[in-house]
Amino acid sequence: MTDIATTLTSTPKRLAGRRAATFGLLAVLAGILLVPIGLNDEFVYHIFITICIFAALSTAWNIVGGYAGQLSLGHAVFYGIGGYAGVMLANLGISPWFGMFAGAGVAVIVAIIVSYPCFRLHGPFFALATIAFLEVFRVLALHFKEFTGGATGMMISLNIGWEWMVFRERLPALVIAFGMMLVCLAAAWVIRNRRLGFYLVATRERESAAKAAGVNTVKVRLMAVSVSAALSAMLGTFHAMYLTFIEPEAMFSLEFSIQIAMFALIGGIGTIWGPLLGAVLLVPITEFARGALGAEAIGLHGFVYGIVLMLVVLFMPNGIMGLLSRLRPAESARKETEAAPVAAEPRASGRTDAGEAVMRVEGLNKHFGGLHVTNDVGFTLREGEILGLIGPNGAGKTTLFNMLSGFLKPDEGSVSVRDAVGDWQHPASPGEFAALGVGRTFQIVQPFAAMTVEENIMVGAFHRHAQVGDAREAARETARRMGLGPYLDLEASSLTIGGLKRLEVARVMAMEPRILLLDEVMAGINQTDVRRAVDLMLSIRDTGVSIIAIEHVMQAVMSLSDRVIVLNSGQIIAEGEPRSVVSDPMVIEAYLGKEFANA
Repeated sequence: MTDIATTLTSTPKRLAGRRAATFGLLAVLAGILLVPIGLNDEFVYHIFITICIFAALSTAWNIVGGYAGQLSLGHAVFYGIGGYAGVMLANLGISPWFGMFAGAGVAVIVAIIVSYPCFRLHGPFFALATIAFLEVFRVLALHFKEFTGGATGMMISLNIGWEWMVFRERLPALVIAFGMMLVCLAAAWVIRNRRLGFYLVATRERESAAKAAGVNTVKVRLMAVSVSAALSAMLGTFHAMYLTFIEPEAMFSLEFSIQIAMFALIGGIGTIWGPLLGAVLLVPITEFARGALGAEAIGLHGFVYGIVLMLVVLFMPNGIMGLLSRLRPAESARKETEAAPVAAEPRASGRTDAGEAVMRVEGLNKHFGGLHVTNDVGFTLREGEILGLIGPNGAGKTTLFNMLSGFLKPDEGSVSVRDAVGDWQHPASPGEFAALGVGRTFQIVQPFAAMTVEENIMVGAFHRHAQVGDAREAARETARRMGLGPYLDLEASSLTIGGLKRLEVARVMAMEPRILLLDEVMAGINQTDVRRAVDLMLSIRDTGVSIIAIEHVMQAVMSLSDRVIVLNSGQIIAEGEPRSVVSDPMVIEAYLGKEFANA
């Protein structure tokens, strides 16, 4: 009752905070449009047009750099492609309104070519590839001067009017820039609040956990970079028409790319509104400095960015949006009550009502160089059975789990899973295992720390529910069953270790798995949480879910397991009922040594 009351009383505070934030953002947007109109000054118009362009470009960059966590340091390549496509087609008599879509199409193709091989690897490859392609396109623009004007640049045909995006007054340009900024913000908002956005953030936070939840991490990143590239190219077309002149050094500039990323970093990377706030803060400072100092201010914008970035890193590591979120009233995690430890008795025998086989493991062998990690491992898991997997450290248990979930391919042997219609399948990747109803946790807990408890569970729920509303409802129901209902709005990082382990189980259970692989979910938690975890696993088993559990907590193994397998040095040395297995001399020797086995 206390938890429910606390949740209910905190709801009006959250709603009031959200309303205040909404009104504040609407005021910022209204100011961007109305202030220059009210002042009616050409220079002020230029500043606010520049704010719109940079805010839009930074928002587009943030879709891949913030949401997906893929640092693009050469993002101006897409901007430059759009600029040149729009100007070249405009000079041929084709409206830039059409030219911007042609540039966007080319930019998407380039983005996929650059990104696909990089997203299959780990490390800084994407950042380096974008810089490399930026330089390639700059050199190409310099070389093919008959099309691009080369180093001397290219003037646009001065056809005045909306059809050509060229105006004598500044107001129409502001309206277009403001509209394009709204389109980028709307795209960022829609992506973040749909399944794609949840998947992108999950992939950024914990790629392996996202794969285990059935996320095709390469595909979702490609979708993000495609949208980002298309928006950047369209903005490049408009900006080129606004400037009426383009040249390779400006359109394919590394410095310009870093500026785009800088606005998102200062405003709040990975947030919807951070890039906008970063542009609103920085653009007026640099533009007014340039206007006031003229030629004496060459390079001053770089100094300003450096100072602001240093201050942000020192005092606002999460950007302006991070500071604003800290100013709002925050809920704190409620401490879980301790209870006296509950001793568990060994189960007298395995279950006799377990169903037919749902997983077959046959002759699994895995080598890492000269190390033989698993050696001819084979067993069968039945429907509604809890199979305990125990063994000393280094026995190969986690390696076996990685092969049972598609994260490692065995050198020899196979893993077969029976699908919903009864046919045996041979999945090969984490996504294929997840599609067949195999869910897993990890030895080192892997929450999506930047997400709330509810959002963490929703990532799993999206595996069965494509719509956000359905996934949210499923996540809330799963959280209630897992004892996480009162903590839905808390960030995952605020939970205790026991709470984090329950959260990971909840995320997997939201996938509605048929087979659950639990990797030491009771390690490092107190006796109360162990008892809760045991009861939770038994309740999951009673719904018909088959469980394979790696555990070192013998209390839990004896309480849970219908059958136990003992792994030592990559080999199965014992298998059977819990009571008989723990008294096996080979098992005692593996854990304690020969002197205890012979005692």
